[in-house]
Amino acid sequence: MKFNSTVALTLILLTMMLGAGFVSSMWGFSLGHEALKGVTQPDFRPTKKLADSQPTSSGKEGVTLLKEEDILVNVHAYINGKGEESQADSKDTKAESQDQSAPESSQSDTEENSSTSEALTPEASFTSTSSSQNLPLKAQDRGVTLEVRSTDLQGGSLLLNVNLKNEGADSVRFLYSFLNVTDDKGRALSAITEGLPGELPASGEDFSGTVSIPTALLDDAKELSLTLTDYPDQKLKLKMSEIPVAR
Repeated sequence: MKFNSTVALTLILLTMMLGAGFVSSMWGFSLGHEALKGVTQPDFRPTKKLADSQPTSSGKEGVTLLKEEDILVNVHAYINGKGEESQADSKDTKAESQDQSAPESSQSDTEENSSTSEALTPEASFTSTSSSQNLPLKAQDRGVTLEVRSTDLQGGSLLLNVNLKNEGADSVRFLYSFLNVTDDKGRALSAITEGLPGELPASGEDFSGTVSIPTALLDDAKELSLTLTDYPDQKLKLKMSEIPVAR
């Protein structure tokens, strides 16, 4: 009888504990549910990331590759443009300083200058001069001949009148941005070529052109040196020195 009462009491206590645990869990669940209302879980689906990372445009985008020759020509043109701008600015500054420092001339001086200018011949009033000292000069290599026939001063630039001729077996390509011009003091000068072919055929034909150098870069130089190589092999080398600077 005593054993049965003990078992019954144990079962009652166990039932009460289970009931209290169930009530507590339900109460905690309801509190958590109320607290988390309005809170949403982030979307961590890998398929959505892949979809968002794809580009929106349907067209194919390609990469445009520039030729090495075009890049070098553009860089050379940019450098020369900067040089010409700085040269023009220096000329303007020099002209302004000369205008400010020059005294006012009298009417008699003006009349004398005008009469003197009228007495000048067309040859004397021409601004271009030439120097024939040591010219023409020639450089030859592998059947290709480079000749500097004369030098002239025109419009603030020194012009080298040159000829190219190919009497070899194969045509030769030139990239004139590789043309190296230095003065007798070893200073490198910027030069622009006009009229010379990019590819010189093996026909023995003369091709004439000019090499233009700003006189502002010449300073007190008396002679120039010139070096030209073929492109891209650079097996051919045309070099000459003692090119007189026209004054």
